[in-house]
Amino acid sequence: MILTNIESVPGKKIIEHYGLVSGSTVRARHVFSDMVAGFKNVVGGELKGYTQLLNDSRKQAIQRMIEQAEQLGANAIINARFSTSSIAQGAAELYVYGTAVKIQNIE
Repeated sequence: MILTNIESVPGKKIIEHYGLVSGSTVRARHVFSDMVAGFKNVVGGELKGYTQLLNDSRKQAIQRMIEQAEQLGANAIINARFSTSSIAQGAAELYVYGTAVKIQNIE
């Protein structure tokens, strides 16, 4: 599956358009990560627990979007975008969406 954040795939021609596909995940922070984050706010530095949480969330949301596109028969997703929103205190949704298409080489 080709995944891009632009409106086309260079060197490819869109031959089918399947529409919007998306994937999401809702994650809650871990109490230990919150304690480390509080300490890091004082001394500074990367919040590695949160970084890993976001990386895992992005991967899961992307995988869910890809599975939806594959069910439609797509071989590419164009114009992919990410969005986040707070669901409850300590929990957030990571949402990814794009346009499922079928592409082929330009002849």
